[in-house]
Amino acid sequence: MSSALVVGSGPNGLTAAVVLAEAGLDVTVVEAAPTIGGGTRTSELIEEGVWHDHCSAFHPLGAGSPYWNSIDLEQHGLRWLTPEIDCVHPLDDGSAGVLHTSIDETAAGLGADGARWKAVFGHAAASFDQLATDILGPMISIPRHPLALIDFGPRALAPASLTAAALRTPQARALFGGIAAHAFGRLSRLGTSAPGLMMIAAGHRHGWPVAEGGSSAITAALAAKLIALGGQIETDLKVDHLDEVADADVVMMDVTPRAALEILGDRLPTRIRRAYLRHRYGTGAFKVDYVIDGEVPWTNPDARRAGTVHLGGEFAQVAAAEKATLRGSLPSQPFVLVGQQYLADPGRSNGDHNPLWAYAHVPHRYSGDATEVVTAQIERFAPGFRRQIVASRSSGAAELERENPNYIGGDIGGGANDLAQLIARP
Repeated sequence: MSSALVVGSGPNGLTAAVVLAEAGLDVTVVEAAPTIGGGTRTSELIEEGVWHDHCSAFHPLGAGSPYWNSIDLEQHGLRWLTPEIDCVHPLDDGSAGVLHTSIDETAAGLGADGARWKAVFGHAAASFDQLATDILGPMISIPRHPLALIDFGPRALAPASLTAAALRTPQARALFGGIAAHAFGRLSRLGTSAPGLMMIAAGHRHGWPVAEGGSSAITAALAAKLIALGGQIETDLKVDHLDEVADADVVMMDVTPRAALEILGDRLPTRIRRAYLRHRYGTGAFKVDYVIDGEVPWTNPDARRAGTVHLGGEFAQVAAAEKATLRGSLPSQPFVLVGQQYLADPGRSNGDHNPLWAYAHVPHRYSGDATEVVTAQIERFAPGFRRQIVASRSSGAAELERENPNYIGGDIGGGANDLAQLIARP
């Protein structure tokens, strides 16, 4: 029997391991950390009985993954839970753009922009499962659903600023802008509509769910599937050089290009080595986990029922903050993402003590303390929030990278998400 070794136990590494095991290979996954999962882990970071996701939190693309849906992870304990409202982007006047799983309900809430929202996102939402098969698969494969891509492609290539300009109300523009900003980048660049389009389409098809018990349930289910197929997992085992795993017939790595270079050394052909060296890392994250007493006192009532809340004001404010961050300065009001996973999954809370998950976009390798900036941005849209805080824990770029070496300079996306690098990553 041929053998395979997978370096890294994040969801991509474990998924690759399951594919290999299903193909009949003898598979071992090795993980440098004491526990599996990479950024897809959950633990009691601050208070016993209050569970925080380490990084990955909401999973519209996970719930919509054609492969995951084909291997019955529910049989291994994974259960998706969807909040009452998927995402809210509040504005300073108390109004908000509100994303529901239903595109009709979303459109109804956007008033004059309802028909435009459906025109821009409706086709991608209706054909999401077909799009996912092609877009989430290998870039070099022949598309299986070219007609779906014909409509999606031109919209995805557009700058997010151009897509936002097709909408008229500040609420709709902000809602799209906050979702597009998940990609960490300047919203005026070509291709920056693609992440927003894909996440909105996934949301209108599958919602923005969380995993019951925390995101670690995803990797636990994948690990259980692998073990059921005869695979093995070894933790606390760091691979520094390919010679350490030379006995394996197949080696796959769920690591960044920088780590791959260190492991592969001079075994890489010169052309590929140069491509790895050219790989650029992008904007960083500064994460703050809170334990709060009760609920966040959002001014907008829909935000009190939403799993995800995006903070940054109107589209122009979000775009300006992203541009400043990319240039190396921390805005006074950066783009902040807030997760209220406990609304869909109350088992993460301890009585009235609830976990609140938040992170701001900050410059690459930002070394300052952005805790107050993140807290102030939440307070901006939820006056009185500070009084709800029981305790908090902050993780800057250096700490994020220490916890997960793939997060170089605090870049939790694995590299700059400009068009060229999205299409031609190593």
